[in-house]
Order: sequence, then C-alpha cells, then structure tokens
Amino acid sequence: MTLTLRPYQVDAISEARISLCSHRRIIIKAPTGAGKTEMAMAIIRSAVEKGKRVAFVVNRVKLLAQTSRRFFRAGIPHGIIQSTNTRNPDLPVVVCSVQTVARRGMPHVDLIIIDEAHAAAGSKDYREMMFSRNAVRTIGFTATPYSRGLGKFYPELDGHLFEDMVEVADISELTRLGFLVDCEVYAPSEPDLTGLKLQRNQFGELDYSDKDLAGVVDKPKLIGDIVEHWLRLGKGKPTICFATNISHSQHIVAEFNAAGVTAVHLDCYMDEDLAEEIIRRFKEGEFTVLSNVALLAEGFDHPETEVMILARPTRSLIRYIQMGGRILRPADGKEKGIILDHSGSTLKLGYPNDDRDIPLCDGRPATSAPKKPTEPPLPKKCPACSLLKPAGVHVCPGCGFEPKRPNAIAEDKGEKLVKLDRSKATMDDKQLWYSQLFRYAMDKGFKRGWVDHAYREKFGVWPRGMQDKPETVGTEVRGWITHRAIKNSKSNPRRAA
Repeated sequence: MTLTLRPYQVDAISEARISLCSHRRIIIKAPTGAGKTEMAMAIIRSAVEKGKRVAFVVNRVKLLAQTSRRFFRAGIPHGIIQSTNTRNPDLPVVVCSVQTVARRGMPHVDLIIIDEAHAAAGSKDYREMMFSRNAVRTIGFTATPYSRGLGKFYPELDGHLFEDMVEVADISELTRLGFLVDCEVYAPSEPDLTGLKLQRNQFGELDYSDKDLAGVVDKPKLIGDIVEHWLRLGKGKPTICFATNISHSQHIVAEFNAAGVTAVHLDCYMDEDLAEEIIRRFKEGEFTVLSNVALLAEGFDHPETEVMILARPTRSLIRYIQMGGRILRPADGKEKGIILDHSGSTLKLGYPNDDRDIPLCDGRPATSAPKKPTEPPLPKKCPACSLLKPAGVHVCPGCGFEPKRPNAIAEDKGEKLVKLDRSKATMDDKQLWYSQLFRYAMDKGFKRGWVDHAYREKFGVWPRGMQDKPETVGTEVRGWITHRAIKNSKSNPRRAA
C-alpha cells in the first residue's frame, strides 16, 4: 500500500533526520490531525528498506491493538511484544508494550519510536527501556510535549531524556488547510474550587485531586445543567463527555437517559470486548452520548464526534488539549466542534486548539525570573451580555458594549453557558503593562508574585504568554501602582505596594 504524505509531513520527517544526526532522542510535536501515525509508518518503511529494525512503543494495550491494525492495513508486517500476547518478535518491526519491554528488556533494534511520548517523563518503565538502549536513536511523537522533565538530564542516559524537538505544522495551519476544524466553546462562570487540593499528575503537572473534585461537581443540579445546555446547544450531535470519576460519569449518563437521550458509560474496568462493543455502537450511531473519565482522551479517533462535554475541572494543559482534540477532526457535514465547558478550564488554559510555543521542560525548579513560554491570552467575559471575548478586545463583538474602564472585571453569577468569541486581538498593550510592572518589581526588590497579582488585578487574568522584558515605568503605570497601593493601604494597613 502506497503512503502519500502531506508536504508538511515530508518537511517534518526531513527535519527529524537532520536532528538525529546530532541528537540521540528527539520529540516530533504533531498536533491532533497532523497524521503522526502516517509519519511514523513512513519513517519505519524507510528504516526497514535500509535493513534496520524498528520498535514502536505504546503505553496501553488498547493503543497497541489500534496501532497493529493500522500497520496491518498499511501492509507493514510486524510482531507484537506484549505479555502473553507476544508473537513474531523477530520481525524487522515490532509493536511493543512499554511495560513488557521494561520488564523483559528491549530486543536489539536500530530505531525506537514512542507513541504519546509525553507519558515518558513520569514513567519509570520508559526510563528503564531507554536506559537499556541508550545509544539507540529514539523518536517520540506527541501533540502535547509539555510534561515536566521531558527534557531532563539523566546521568544514566549521559544526556537529556529528549534532546531536541521538531515541530510539525501548527494547529492554525492545519485548520486553514482543512485537516482540522475550528471549535466553538460555551462556558459557565468559573466553578468555586476554593480549597481543593493540588497534586502532581502522571505528567508532572499540578492538577486538582479527583477525590476532592467529585464532591464539588457530582451534584444533581450541576448534572442537570449539563443535560439542559446540551439539549440547547448540542442536541442530536454525537457527543463525548469527560467526567471526574466513574460515579460522576454514571450519574451524567443516567440524567441523559432520564431526559430521553441515549447515553452510555465507558470505563477502563470493563471487559475489553464489552468496551470495544460500546465504542463500535457509538461510532455507528446507536446512541448519542458516550461518557467516560479519561479513557477516550488518547487514541480515540471518531471524526464524526461534534460535541465534547467537559465536566471535569482541570489545570493540566496536557489533559485538556488531549480531551479537546477529540472533536477537532473534520468529517462530512461537520463545520466545527463544540465544547460545552462546565468546568471553567477554558478560562484558565485558553482554547484547546490554540497554538502554543512551549519548550521542553528540563524538570528543574523555576528561577526567580524565568523566561515565560509563549502562550495564548485567556478569554474575558463581557459585563453586559456575558459573551466571553478574547483578552485585549475592548469593545464586545457580541453586543457592542464598551466598558468605561479598560480594567473592569465582570463577574457573572449565573450558570448559563455562554459562547466564547475567537476574534483576533493584539497583546502589545498587555505586554507593555507587564514589562513595566516587571521593571517596577525589579527596582523595588519585590517578589515575582507581586507582578503576577498586580497584572491580574489590572486585567482579570494571570499573565500567561508575557515575556520578562523590563521596560521603563511610564506615568500611567506608575500612577496606577500608586493608586493601587493607596487603595490597599486603606483596606489593609499592613499591605505594601
């Protein structure tokens, strides 16, 4: 079977080959819809033609079976190395479970390809596999190379876990070319998550405790709101829902069924045949809503899915982007994906299909003034109509309202989902303010937190995407700081500027 690559895929593979001339382990950042499996298969075929052996490594049995089917359809003979399912391990290409090769040892290969490579940073199994084949060239594919420590230095590897990153076409380009669709996001006011514990997830990110979240979101009224808003905004469209835990997912499904909407729950504890049967029925349109916790965040490809319900608040950028990617693939008659965000996550993390320029994390604690990665600005709510507009847009594109104070912070106490507008806006003004606040803090010896909180007080969002470039403090900013200090001193005499 002949495989025709898109131009940007050809360019990415060429860049990867160049990078591997001077690095042993690299990441290929391939957004959802970029065709990472097609690129991997092209690399595998080229290696086999040169007499090389290749191991394609996955971290879940489901992904192993899915990859094997793709390779079989593409005419790539391959063996399997996975527990008792191992067969034909001496073929030039083997699809491996990372758990099995970490335990048994990786056979002799000339190239290792790691699927969903963001999982490698927090996994002992991946490190043991890579340590055992330290000299082998390794390519990791992922849409979200943001794990803490993905670029960390390991003495055992005599180098970094991954040493370089090659970026395929960004999400905006893939959307422009028609390989992805845009998404429309509807979101409620941010849930009250005060007091919820944060803990490191498997990617090294701080996220909410699942146990604590369940007590906040798994409530009849909130679940009823999910169904109510879906009936208004997503009715009849194939939908996947991400819940906080199994019980929450089951309650959501029960509420949909009670409303006459066909819905089914899916979890990782189900028999494999039953799980595959549920997914098959969903893809064939036998029911409309498929609810899960995190099982469908990776490796689930059904382009016809139009709606995602985000019922689990998260601070994990990786988890958020992986979930959002499920509704970005194009399909006949599908103009856009719809996200019903009942978690407030979009307000904290931006849109799941924003372009992000974030370097590989070396795992070290941040310095007192680290260079911030380029991240998209966060949306902001119009105080007149509750439409969420991009940060930096002064006049509301929905109702035309122009606030008298640019720094007015609107708070909507209602629970109605409102649309987030995605019109473009410049960040120059915000960057200038941030740079002057940064300079002021340097001159006064203030800690970094002062800058972040002052910026948030001015603009209503944390300073994501701002660069630490100090600028001379102008009259307007200095006057605002003075006014802020006076206001704070009146409300709390102990507070400084």
